[in-house]
Amino acid sequence: MTQEIVTADIGGTHARFAIAQVEGHHVEALTDQVVMKSADHASLQTAWEFYADQIGRALPKDGAIAVAGPVGGELLRFTNNPWIVRPHAIPTKLGLDRFTLINDFGAVAHAVAHLNGDSLVHCCGPAKPLPAIGPISIFGPGTGLGAVQLLRTSDSYHVIETEGGHTDFAPLDSIEDQILQKLRQKYRRVSVERIVSGPGLVAIHEVLSNLEGRAAVPVDDRELWEMALEGKDSLAAAALDRFCLSLGAVAGDLALAQGAKAVVIGGGLGARIADILPQSGFCQRFVAKGRFEAVMQNIPVKLLRHPQPGLFGAAAAFLQEHNV
Repeated sequence: MTQEIVTADIGGTHARFAIAQVEGHHVEALTDQVVMKSADHASLQTAWEFYADQIGRALPKDGAIAVAGPVGGELLRFTNNPWIVRPHAIPTKLGLDRFTLINDFGAVAHAVAHLNGDSLVHCCGPAKPLPAIGPISIFGPGTGLGAVQLLRTSDSYHVIETEGGHTDFAPLDSIEDQILQKLRQKYRRVSVERIVSGPGLVAIHEVLSNLEGRAAVPVDDRELWEMALEGKDSLAAAALDRFCLSLGAVAGDLALAQGAKAVVIGGGLGARIADILPQSGFCQRFVAKGRFEAVMQNIPVKLLRHPQPGLFGAAAAFLQEHNV
C-alpha cells in the first residue's frame, strides 16, 4: 500500500519540498516538487503553507525535514539561513502527526544508503562499487560544507551526522597561505567551509587578483561561479582550479579522520562541478597524504548524481526512524 510523506530540504539558499510516495519500506517516487528561495519566506511555517498553496492540496500528516545545520536541543538555528525552528512546536505549526528532523547531509547519507549505482558516478580511485560493509564519508560544498558518515553493517546502516565542514583549514602551499591570511583578517578562526563552499570562491579570487597585480573588483559569489563555470574569465577559472585543489585536500582529511572505505561527493556545488573534478587537481590532492598515500589510492571516490538527494534521503530517514 502506497503512503505519502511531505519531505523538505531546507538549505541556506533554497527550500525544497516534495511528496514522497512510499511503499514496502522504500521511497518509490518524489512528486509535486517545488523549489523556493529561503529568503522569500519569513519562516519554515510560512514556506510550508506556501508549498501547500502551490500544489493545491492538503498535505500529509507525516513529514520529513532536512535542515542545513546541527539538529538537537530546544531551538534550531540554521547555519546560513535566518529561520529559527522549535522542534517541539513542529506538530502544531506544520500540522504533523509524525515527523523526522535531520541534518541535510544526514539526509544525503540516507539517500546514498538506498540509491543504486546509477546515481553514483566514478571520480577517482578504484572503479568499484561502494562497500557493502564499512564506513563511507559523504560531503559536499554548497552554501556551506556538509559532512556526514554512513556506516554500513551486515543487515542495516547507521548515519552519523558531523560538522566536519567546520574543522580548521590547513594551507598546503604559498597561495593557500595567503588565502588563510586574508580570511584571518575577517574571522578569528578559519574553517574549511570558508574556502570550499560557495562564498569561498570569492576569497580565492581576491587573492589571485592580488597576485596578478589587478584591482580586486567586488563580485557576488553566484556571479563569480557563473564566470568560472563558463570559462570566459581566466582568473575566475583559475580560482575554480584552486577551489578543486583545496576540496581534494579536505576530502582526503575527512576520509582519514573517519576511516572511510569510500567517499561520496554531493552538495549543490558538487553537482555543478562534477564534470570538472576528475580532470582537476582534486584527485592528486586527495591522495597526497604522506605515509598514507597508498591507503588513499585504494579509496573509491564517487559523485552523487541524484537530482534531489536531500528530499529522497529525508523521506528514507523517516522510514527508518518510524519503522514504516
